[in-house]
Amino acid sequence: MYKDIRLHGSLENRIEYYAVAAGVDAHKRYFFNLDQSSESELRFFSASNEFVIGSKGITHRGNGGSFCEYMFGVDQPLTDMAKGDVINRLVMYGTHIDQKAGTLRFSNRTDGALSYDKIFFDGNAVTNYFFFLHSDEFASSTQEQQEKILRRLGKTLKRSQAIGNGDDNRIIADILGTIGIDGVQLFLFKLVNNRHEEYRNAFQTLYFRNKRIADDEFAHLTELANRNEIDRYQQERIRIDVMYKHPDNRRIVDEYRNILCSCNIRGEINRLENARLTRLKTLSVRNKIPGALFYTLDELLRKDRKLVETEESDYISETRQILEGIFFSERQIESRVDRDDMLKLLHAKKLAAEHRNHTFEEILLDASKACDENIRDGADISLLEEFSYIITYLDRYDTTSQVINQLAFMENVRISEEMLRSLLGNKKEFDTLRPNLFNNLFIDGVMENKYLGKYGRKKLITLVQGLEDIEEGKRLSADVLEQLQAIDREEQLFLVLMRHIRERIRNFYSKFNTRDDQIALKREVEDELHGKKLLKGPINNDLFNETILTIQKEAIYLHNLLPQIIAEKDISLREDFLDNSGLDRFYVEELEMEYFELNGLPLEDLYQIRKGLN
Repeated sequence: MYKDIRLHGSLENRIEYYAVAAGVDAHKRYFFNLDQSSESELRFFSASNEFVIGSKGITHRGNGGSFCEYMFGVDQPLTDMAKGDVINRLVMYGTHIDQKAGTLRFSNRTDGALSYDKIFFDGNAVTNYFFFLHSDEFASSTQEQQEKILRRLGKTLKRSQAIGNGDDNRIIADILGTIGIDGVQLFLFKLVNNRHEEYRNAFQTLYFRNKRIADDEFAHLTELANRNEIDRYQQERIRIDVMYKHPDNRRIVDEYRNILCSCNIRGEINRLENARLTRLKTLSVRNKIPGALFYTLDELLRKDRKLVETEESDYISETRQILEGIFFSERQIESRVDRDDMLKLLHAKKLAAEHRNHTFEEILLDASKACDENIRDGADISLLEEFSYIITYLDRYDTTSQVINQLAFMENVRISEEMLRSLLGNKKEFDTLRPNLFNNLFIDGVMENKYLGKYGRKKLITLVQGLEDIEEGKRLSADVLEQLQAIDREEQLFLVLMRHIRERIRNFYSKFNTRDDQIALKREVEDELHGKKLLKGPINNDLFNETILTIQKEAIYLHNLLPQIIAEKDISLREDFLDNSGLDRFYVEELEMEYFELNGLPLEDLYQIRKGLN
């Protein structure tokens, strides 16, 4: 039995197309021809419908529309973002949103044309679908046809995972099975940007390997993008989409998104939600989740945010006063930013980051625009110098904060001489403003953070002492760098041991209770790591014993204490154990999440037992 007829081809600009006619007697139809006026145009048609694939773009007439998988970070409607199962973008020809009524309006004017650049810019960067339907049962009005098609197919198309997976057979089956019209014929067109697809696949292969792109690998990606003439915006949105789809990232980012969506819809944010957002941001650093994923969500949702206004914080008020004071029109008013002002701005930036307050950056952006306008209107060039002085310090703050947080919370961070030189130079500049400012801004708060692990703490202590020794001429930067890299190597070995020993204990649980069992376990793990070339020489006894002790503590918490903590909602018991055990809080929270999901427990109970979140 014939089900469909397909045509596959490609264009010189490396756009690949797949055209499918499916449904009742589709194999008997002559549904396409080569336009006689232009051999580069393919015309697909049925009664009252037409879709033309040209060298520069497509044209369409009749019913139908386009759909694609949403890319993370595109301008996605809040109503779609708030529904976790809505994963696809659907556009029906001749429709628009009535902003006043909040409803969709249909029109008989469905003709249109789109360039390939616009298709892959507005939609998915790699794959986009178009379609139209034919049936003798359709009403003569295209407007009525569109309304009927959307009502019957909208829910399916916006939620189908087959679209993102490129499963054309499933898409065809879903549409024909859902439309509910006898004798219907589907005409489906898939457009693939091969250049973008090649870049996406290359980046995904490298990133999914260990969530890290080495310099030489990124250079290869850059060369690939240049060869394929992919602009920077498309490169960025492709990379962000791939990073979001990594399973370890998606879970955390989705939770962050769901909280923000809930706050936007409700119009307010409470202390519990704000604390959860802050915790997820901290967790993202440890899991090497790019900050761009969170910045993108913040930007998308901030446009629609109507949160309850609160009294402006003192640090925001001071920021506003300092930055607005630069632009007094009367130049005899002394408005220079002095050392005290710069200190206030740096501490304001720190507090704004800790409280996730975007107002600081908004004030800075407004000041930047005002500076440009004043210079354009003839203001003294000293105004630009004044503002540049501020921006330079704030840029130093961003650079330093990023490096310190990576060292503190990320695993397997590559520590380079360039990184050390940058920190040393920035430390000197900050401490010139006020002695010990570097430690006050970047070290003290992190050292008090309960999510700071053993190796992160060791790196920071070594870094601070090393920078001071270099400044005093007691040590060379190469010595400090080697010490930091040695800690990093020990951390990597510890993580490898944890992973392999956990796996062996999971499969042979009884084989680590006695001393003899542990000796046998150590020998087996050594052999395995030597075979995988992950280890040279024997395993350090202290490191092995520490690994065993850590796993035993985790087991005690998961099987003995956690059920009691949940039953009694005993936050103090949880905190006392975590403070004294020295366990990695990030990993403990992963265990807790798995425990709640495995036992079908409400996640709100989990949030309530985490200190500071109730």
